[in-house]
This record gives sequence, structure tokens and C-alpha cells, in this order.
Amino acid sequence: MRQLSLCIVLLATLAQAPVNAQRTRGLEQLAMTMAGSYTSAEQAKADTNYFEIELEMVRIWPKRKDGAWFYVEQATAESKAKPYRQRVYHVQQLDDSTFTSSILSIKGGATWYGAYADPAKLATLPADSLVAMDGCAITLHRRGGTYVGSTHDRDCPNQRGGASYATSEVTLLPDRMISWDRGYNAQGEQVWGAEKGGYVFIKRKR
Repeated sequence: MRQLSLCIVLLATLAQAPVNAQRTRGLEQLAMTMAGSYTSAEQAKADTNYFEIELEMVRIWPKRKDGAWFYVEQATAESKAKPYRQRVYHVQQLDDSTFTSSILSIKGGATWYGAYADPAKLATLPADSLVAMDGCAITLHRRGGTYVGSTHDRDCPNQRGGASYATSEVTLLPDRMISWDRGYNAQGEQVWGAEKGGYVFIKRKR
């Protein structure tokens, strides 16, 4: 009886191994798609309603086994040294085609401005300086080589410019990312963010 139980456990473990390997590959594929240096310069030249924005997304803590982690800075091209948004993303895989990206802020974040270009400094970013932004996670769905996702309903609180909550919609492709962030007041009226559509960030070639 004991031998039968051991066989069942072994078979279950062997059956699970390919699934885990497939999910690891899926997460790594998404991580490689996300990482990079992006610019919206092309869009800004074509449409003056959009600013020229620089977006840096760098993988951190690659040896961790609890998902993929990224350090992120977003700034206008003319004020690259003073990003208006700084975050850490924690990406995990939920099933074969679904991923979640939790959003975290950094206590004392100004100390780390520009760290995307300094791997040695970025490696010392303390995990206990991160603060989860509850309700602001983005769920991504893989559709071939494209990932599409968003925040959920009014779950992400936001106080910028009289807002009550914020929404984010993301489309991620190997060579670009389309990101549409908007803030709304309690009545559901948009108070900040692009009105016509998302920002189109082109990934720079290395």
C-alpha cells in the first residue's frame, strides 16, 4: 500500500513538471517582452496632444522564484532626471495565458532616480522599501504574441488632480507598448490622462 502511494505521488510530480516548465517559459517570455527602454517621441511628433515620454523598464532580482520583478521610471523627455512616476512591478503567472502585474511604490524613491542605468545600485534596492498599491494590479491576457490587460473597475484609488480612482489599460507587443492611464472623480468624470487614446511607446533597439 505504501509503495502504491509513493508511485501515485511520483506520477503526479512527473505530470506536474511539464506544466511548471511551460509556465516558467511563459513568464520568461512576458518578462523579455516587457523589459526595455521606450519612447513616445514618434507619437508626440505626429500629435501635439501627446507629450514625449521616456519609459524605462529594467528587470531586477532575477534569481527570485516568486515571479519577475521590474524597476520602472516614467518621465518627460525634457525632465528625464526627475521622473513623474516610479514603480516596481511584480509579475506572476496565473494560468497558461493569464498573468498579473502587482504595482508597488518605493519609500524614499527619489534616492533611486536614474537607477535603471546603474545595475549595481539597483541590485541594492531593499525589498522592505516597497509598498503595495492595493487595487492597482493589472491582469494581462496573452493572445498569441500580444498581451492585453487592465486594472479592475474602480479598484485603484488615486488622488491626483481631484481624482477618486484611476484606470490603466495596456497592450504589450515585442516592439512597443500602448498604455492608457486615466483618473476619474467620484462621479466617473475623467480629470486627468489622455483623452483620445493611449500613449504609444516604441521600444528602442539595442
